Amino acid sequence: MTDCNAKPLHFSSLGRKKIQADFDGGRLTSDTGTLLLREVDQQMGLVHALADCIPDPRHPSLIQHSQEEMLAQRIYSIALGYEDLNDHDALRRDPALQVATERIRKEDEDQALSSPSTLCRLENRISRESLTRIAKVFVEQFIASHEEPPEEIILDFDATDDPLHGHQEKRFFHGYYDCYCYLPLYVFCGDQLLVAYLRPSGIDVAKHSRAILMMLVRRFRGVWPKVRIVFRGDSGFCRWRLMRWCEKNDVSYIIGLARNPVLEGLADFWIREAKLNYIVLGEKQRIFNTFRYAAKTWDKKRRVIVKAEHLEKGSNTRFIVTNLKGSSMDLYDNVYCQRGDMENRIKEQQLGLFADRTSCHSFLANQFRLFLSAAAYVLMESIRRLVLKGTELSRAQVHTIRIKLFKIASRVTKSVRRIVFHMATGYPYQKLFSKIVNTLRAQPQVDTSYR
Repeated sequence: MTDCNAKPLHFSSLGRKKIQADFDGGRLTSDTGTLLLREVDQQMGLVHALADCIPDPRHPSLIQHSQEEMLAQRIYSIALGYEDLNDHDALRRDPALQVATERIRKEDEDQALSSPSTLCRLENRISRESLTRIAKVFVEQFIASHEEPPEEIILDFDATDDPLHGHQEKRFFHGYYDCYCYLPLYVFCGDQLLVAYLRPSGIDVAKHSRAILMMLVRRFRGVWPKVRIVFRGDSGFCRWRLMRWCEKNDVSYIIGLARNPVLEGLADFWIREAKLNYIVLGEKQRIFNTFRYAAKTWDKKRRVIVKAEHLEKGSNTRFIVTNLKGSSMDLYDNVYCQRGDMENRIKEQQLGLFADRTSCHSFLANQFRLFLSAAAYVLMESIRRLVLKGTELSRAQVHTIRIKLFKIASRVTKSVRRIVFHMATGYPYQKLFSKIVNTLRAQPQVDTSYR
């Protein structure tokens, strides 16, 4: 709160002009873009759907903050760049966040948002059943985002490390990453997130991927019977039982295949040819071809594509296994290699939206935190997909969107009939911001019957 008796702060003069500051500016915020998050959430019904997944054991007469309000506060603040619960001590009186979470409703004195301890209690009473229901919400919002059935969807599976710095439940030292960590599994379709599944790291990297694929395929085929589904992953997901299930259920796959002496022996002719061509021509050489191969544990031989590449540094041979039809080069360059973009989406989760803040002791609470980060990403991606297409920010990362569209200074005034945000006159993206608001307001509300 402002100390009305505080003395002005004095700074070095500018020529003859004295420079001073005080804390009498009134109700101000630096996060006016929170209103964009609220607007897109109103279209999707995401936070409301998440709140419906969590039973509330509190006595109604003692409730000051609804679960929906607390979830909105937590998810919006992550999107705004506030990574820790401790940040909410300072955010409780922020007028933009109060409006976005609908905490400002009455004509009387504004009420503070939830405290860090209140939010912490919500995180730590989450149940496995609630987490299961929340996981379904992300799949349903993806389905609801399509006005027409898609012809094809490519499901990208990938795992990443989530380093731990405490004694969390199910922590495990992973030799490859050389640290104690979790091993969350992500599934994306393009830029859209479908699954954010926290796992201990003392497991096979492909653990539960086949079960998740089965559930996704069953749900998608239930609403889109004719959709073509492609499973795509790196060599960590090359498991014959998964490939056999795909073949039996009309699901295509294209998966990386780790190099081994047998594979290199089968591809030796093309590897040597690429090397010879490099020696003769003095520039990078790539040769693609295909052959049939089965590891000892596989049930049968499958089509393997080899990329025999020779560079200045030497041979760079890669293998993929697939049941897709098409030329070897096209499948490698234009289908398999596109999975690399998913790694950028995971980086947005980890670095931009703090998915690695799994510092609760409880494993279930940490899964819930991963879901909060995922929900923040879904809102950010929806803004990018729905209203930034064709603009200078159409491919912007979440950090850039935050800086240019959310971090806007405003003076907030309130009367009986309206709340007005007087945004900074010098804000450099006024036209773009106005266009985004008008576009969002004109968008039809997404079918959120999954609530």
